[in-house]
Amino acid sequence: MPLNENEERILREIERRLEDSDPESARRIRSTTLPRYLARNCKWGIVGFLVGLVILLVGFASSWVLGLIGFVVMLAGAITFTQNLRRIGRHSWHQLTRSNGGRNVGQMIEDAAERLRRRFSGGDGDPGGS
Repeated sequence: MPLNENEERILREIERRLEDSDPESARRIRSTTLPRYLARNCKWGIVGFLVGLVILLVGFASSWVLGLIGFVVMLAGAITFTQNLRRIGRHSWHQLTRSNGGRNVGQMIEDAAERLRRRFSGGDGDPGGS
């Protein structure tokens, strides 16, 4: 949904104020994209899962409470990873559907199938190729 003139003016003013007050944060915000942010969260989820697994394995040897804490850390890491991976997939899907010029996915598949039929049939429409 496009912004109206007043909203665009307010947004430009907010951007200018952020740039004036904290140029380093403004640069970092401009350079960070949604997929990059989500990928970084996925990495942290994997690290959390592995740390939780180590705590779980080592912890059960000494105390079941420590093993339980390791399991909770491992579970939190797995949930973080899967949620952010899902968001990456959703974002990529939206970009793919937006970039194909308004056609839906069914039309794209039909077009690709038609191109393959033409290529393998010799271009004359005869499926036998003769």
